[in-house]
Amino acid sequence: MRHRVRGNRLNRGKAARRAMLRNMVTSLLDGERITTTETRAKEARRFTERMITFAKKGDLGSRRQAARFINDPKVLQKLFGEIGPRYAERNGGYTRIMKLGTRRKGDDAPQAILELVEADFTPKPSREKKPLEARIGGAPKRAATAPESEAEEAPAEEPAATEEEEKTE
Repeated sequence: MRHRVRGNRLNRGKAARRAMLRNMVTSLLDGERITTTETRAKEARRFTERMITFAKKGDLGSRRQAARFINDPKVLQKLFGEIGPRYAERNGGYTRIMKLGTRRKGDDAPQAILELVEADFTPKPSREKKPLEARIGGAPKRAATAPESEAEEAPAEEPAATEEEEKTE
Protein backbone atom coordinates (compact mmCIF):
# COMPACT_ATOMS: atom_id res chain seq x y z
CA MET A 1 0.00 0.00 0.00
CA ARG A 2 1.10 3.55 -0.67
CA HIS A 3 -0.29 5.33 2.34
CA ARG A 4 1.25 8.75 2.88
CA VAL A 5 3.75 8.23 0.08
CA ARG A 6 3.91 11.42 -1.89
CA GLY A 7 5.64 12.32 -5.10
CA ASN A 8 7.87 10.47 -7.51
CA ARG A 9 11.50 9.63 -6.78
CA LEU A 10 12.52 10.29 -10.38
CA ASN A 11 15.21 7.61 -10.17
CA ARG A 12 17.48 9.83 -8.06
CA GLY A 13 18.63 10.17 -4.50
CA LYS A 14 17.09 12.80 -2.24
CA ALA A 15 19.77 15.46 -2.72
CA ALA A 16 19.99 15.07 -6.50
CA ARG A 17 16.20 15.07 -6.83
CA ARG A 18 15.84 18.19 -4.72
CA ALA A 19 18.58 19.99 -6.66
CA MET A 20 16.97 19.07 -9.97
CA LEU A 21 13.53 20.28 -8.85
CA ARG A 22 14.97 23.52 -7.46
CA ASN A 23 16.67 24.20 -10.78
CA MET A 24 13.52 23.36 -12.74
CA VAL A 25 11.31 25.63 -10.62
CA THR A 26 13.85 28.45 -10.81
CA SER A 27 14.03 28.11 -14.60
CA LEU A 28 10.25 27.96 -14.89
CA LEU A 29 9.74 31.10 -12.84
CA ASP A 30 12.47 32.89 -14.80
CA GLY A 31 11.36 31.99 -18.33
CA GLU A 32 7.71 31.11 -17.52
CA ARG A 33 7.95 27.97 -19.68
CA ILE A 34 10.13 24.84 -19.75
CA THR A 35 10.13 21.63 -21.77
CA THR A 36 10.75 18.44 -19.83
CA THR A 37 9.36 14.94 -19.36
CA GLU A 38 5.76 14.48 -18.21
CA THR A 39 6.77 12.94 -14.89
CA ARG A 40 9.23 15.70 -14.05
CA ALA A 41 6.68 18.33 -15.06
CA LYS A 42 4.13 16.88 -12.64
CA GLU A 43 6.65 16.96 -9.81
CA ALA A 44 7.91 20.45 -10.57
CA ARG A 45 4.33 21.72 -10.72
CA ARG A 46 3.83 20.85 -7.03
CA PHE A 47 6.70 23.04 -5.94
CA THR A 48 5.98 25.86 -8.38
CA GLU A 49 2.41 26.16 -7.06
CA ARG A 50 3.77 26.43 -3.51
CA MET A 51 6.24 29.15 -4.48
CA ILE A 52 3.52 31.21 -6.16
CA THR A 53 1.30 30.80 -3.10
CA PHE A 54 4.14 32.14 -0.96
CA ALA A 55 4.49 35.08 -3.35
CA LYS A 56 0.78 35.83 -3.06
CA LYS A 57 1.12 36.11 0.72
CA GLY A 58 4.07 38.42 0.27
CA ASP A 59 5.14 38.61 3.92
CA LEU A 60 8.68 38.20 5.20
CA GLY A 61 8.21 34.59 6.35
CA SER A 62 6.89 33.55 2.96
CA ARG A 63 9.78 35.29 1.23
CA ARG A 64 12.29 33.44 3.42
CA GLN A 65 10.63 30.08 2.75
CA ALA A 66 10.69 30.71 -0.99
CA ALA A 67 14.32 31.86 -0.78
CA ARG A 68 15.25 28.49 0.75
CA PHE A 69 14.07 26.79 -2.44
CA ILE A 70 14.76 29.23 -5.28
CA ASN A 71 18.41 29.48 -6.36
CA ASP A 72 18.53 32.91 -7.99
CA PRO A 73 17.84 36.18 -6.09
CA LYS A 74 16.68 37.86 -9.32
CA VAL A 75 14.09 35.14 -9.85
CA LEU A 76 12.96 35.54 -6.24
CA GLN A 77 12.52 39.27 -6.86
CA LYS A 78 10.51 38.54 -10.02
CA LEU A 79 8.38 36.02 -8.16
CA PHE A 80 7.38 38.46 -5.43
CA GLY A 81 7.31 41.56 -7.64
CA GLU A 82 5.53 40.34 -10.78
CA ILE A 83 4.26 36.78 -10.58
CA GLY A 84 2.66 36.89 -7.12
CA PRO A 85 0.53 39.99 -7.81
CA ARG A 86 -0.44 38.60 -11.23
CA TYR A 87 -2.18 35.64 -9.57
CA ALA A 88 -3.61 37.55 -6.58
CA GLU A 89 -7.21 36.85 -7.61
CA ARG A 90 -6.62 33.25 -8.68
CA ASN A 91 -7.29 30.41 -6.23
CA GLY A 92 -4.73 27.92 -7.49
CA GLY A 93 -3.93 26.29 -10.79
CA TYR A 94 -1.09 28.64 -11.68
CA THR A 95 0.62 26.19 -14.03
CA ARG A 96 -0.37 24.18 -17.09
CA ILE A 97 1.11 20.94 -18.42
CA MET A 98 0.71 20.42 -22.15
CA LYS A 99 1.71 17.01 -23.41
CA LEU A 100 3.66 17.29 -26.64
CA GLY A 101 3.00 13.83 -27.98
CA THR A 102 6.66 13.49 -28.88
CA ARG A 103 9.25 11.35 -27.23
CA ARG A 104 12.83 12.14 -26.30
CA LYS A 105 15.30 10.57 -28.69
CA GLY A 106 17.66 9.06 -26.13
CA ASP A 107 15.29 7.18 -23.82
CA ASP A 108 11.87 7.51 -25.49
CA ALA A 109 10.46 9.49 -22.55
CA PRO A 110 7.21 11.37 -23.24
CA GLN A 111 7.78 15.14 -23.43
CA ALA A 112 5.63 17.96 -22.03
CA ILE A 113 5.67 21.73 -21.66
CA LEU A 114 5.23 23.15 -18.18
CA GLU A 115 4.22 26.81 -18.25
CA LEU A 116 2.65 29.46 -16.10
CA VAL A 117 -0.97 30.19 -16.86
CA GLU A 118 -1.43 33.76 -18.01
CA ALA A 119 -3.70 35.83 -15.81
CA ASP A 120 -5.34 37.54 -18.79
CA PHE A 121 -5.71 34.33 -20.80
CA THR A 122 -9.01 34.07 -22.65
CA PRO A 123 -9.78 30.95 -24.65
CA LYS A 124 -10.64 31.29 -28.31
CA PRO A 125 -14.38 31.40 -28.91
CA SER A 126 -15.72 28.07 -29.99
CA ARG A 127 -16.66 27.72 -33.62
CA GLU A 128 -20.25 27.08 -34.49
CA LYS A 129 -20.60 23.67 -36.02
CA LYS A 130 -21.77 23.61 -39.58
CA PRO A 131 -24.51 21.20 -40.59
CA LEU A 132 -23.31 17.83 -41.76
CA GLU A 133 -24.22 18.57 -45.36
CA ALA A 134 -22.03 21.66 -45.40
CA ARG A 135 -19.09 19.82 -43.83
CA ILE A 136 -19.09 16.95 -46.33
CA GLY A 137 -19.66 19.11 -49.38
CA GLY A 138 -23.38 19.06 -50.07
CA ALA A 139 -26.41 16.99 -49.34
CA PRO A 140 -25.95 13.25 -49.22
CA LYS A 141 -26.59 11.70 -52.60
CA ARG A 142 -29.30 9.10 -52.86
CA ALA A 143 -29.50 6.38 -55.45
CA ALA A 144 -31.60 7.42 -58.41
CA THR A 145 -34.76 5.38 -58.70
CA ALA A 146 -37.12 5.28 -61.64
CA PRO A 147 -40.60 6.63 -60.93
CA GLU A 148 -43.33 4.02 -60.69
CA SER A 149 -45.62 5.76 -63.13
CA GLU A 150 -45.54 8.69 -65.49
CA ALA A 151 -48.14 10.50 -63.38
CA GLU A 152 -45.71 10.88 -60.51
CA GLU A 153 -43.09 12.37 -62.77
CA ALA A 154 -43.32 16.14 -62.69
CA PRO A 155 -43.41 17.86 -66.07
CA ALA A 156 -40.30 19.79 -66.94
CA GLU A 157 -40.83 23.51 -66.61
CA GLU A 158 -39.75 25.83 -69.36
CA PRO A 159 -37.07 28.30 -68.31
CA ALA A 160 -38.39 31.79 -67.69
CA ALA A 161 -37.66 34.23 -70.46
CA THR A 162 -35.19 36.94 -69.65
CA GLU A 163 -35.76 40.61 -70.43
CA GLU A 164 -33.56 40.50 -73.52
CA GLU A 165 -35.54 37.61 -75.02
CA GLU A 166 -38.81 39.43 -74.35
CA LYS A 167 -37.55 42.53 -76.19
CA THR A 168 -36.63 40.50 -79.24
CA GLU A 169 -40.06 38.81 -79.43
